[in-house]
Amino acid sequence: MILEKINDDLKTAMRSKDENSLGALRMLKADIKNAEIEKKADLTDEEVLKVIAKKVKQVKDSIDSFRAGAREDLVAHEEKQLAVLAAFLPQQMPEEEVRAIVKAVIAETSATQKDFGKVIKDVLARAKGATDGGVVSKIAKEELAGK
Repeated sequence: MILEKINDDLKTAMRSKDENSLGALRMLKADIKNAEIEKKADLTDEEVLKVIAKKVKQVKDSIDSFRAGAREDLVAHEEKQLAVLAAFLPQQMPEEEVRAIVKAVIAETSATQKDFGKVIKDVLARAKGATDGGVVSKIAKEELAGK
């Protein structure tokens, strides 16, 4: 279970006094706890993966913002946290595999540009966290425009 792995890594980070890992894992645990409170039940592994993916996206956005503001010290800190969080996500699919899934979804549903959101939702469901929504969006735009 992913939550057990997170707890084990948190204990290891505490013992080794690894401040970057400790901070990232504590934030992640807080986000997971908030999601459990919102759901009023324990999260499944799939739901935990969604929380992790959301946190990774937030950290990536922070990195972009800090780069734009020329804050390389904060960029370095966020990149270390990103490495800790990304370790819990499944291996990311290569772009060719994502493109194949997008093409399959478009073919199966006879999707047009108006169905862009439905295509994205279907592809992300099939990928099960193994790809980024931004990549799917880019490929879906290209494929729908090519129709």
